[in-house]
Amino acid sequence: MQKNTVSFSPKCDDCAALCCVMLPFDGGDDFGFDKAAGEACKHLKQHACGIHADLAEQGFPGCQRYDCLGAGQRVVQEVFAGQSWRSDMSLIGSMEQAFRAMRRLHEDHTLLEAAARLPLTNAEEAQRLTLLTDLDVTSRQTQTSLAAYETGPKPRALRGFLAQIKARLQPRR
Repeated sequence: MQKNTVSFSPKCDDCAALCCVMLPFDGGDDFGFDKAAGEACKHLKQHACGIHADLAEQGFPGCQRYDCLGAGQRVVQEVFAGQSWRSDMSLIGSMEQAFRAMRRLHEDHTLLEAAARLPLTNAEEAQRLTLLTDLDVTSRQTQTSLAAYETGPKPRALRGFLAQIKARLQPRR
């Protein structure tokens, strides 16, 4: 499989506003109104937020804080070769699934990188490195590989590993 360089920083210009469509939110302190998953935000103009420069002032600090960890642009550019739900509505369901799985893959990678800063035993560090290698986040992703990741054993193994470390490091009462 072809390896590529992965950016874990969002590049909204290379995305198709996936977070503005795919993610739900409830009106309150972080969002100015309720929005269902799969529904385009009413502030979405083409591929960009019409109030992006004033998100907090307009009542959307939650949008300002959200970080897709680079999953959005990767789904659009890598998995869908630049295609967008905006020009082909039949893609919305498969783009939503790919976005969810890519975000999880990137989040899992980030968690394993952060775990390196913990006081791990030699065995835990070896397990962390194995899990990190197994993620293979730099391989070119497809809808099939993302679906297999999301439903496969790797996320469960990672959660088990993190729970084991937490239990060991958590102070006993």
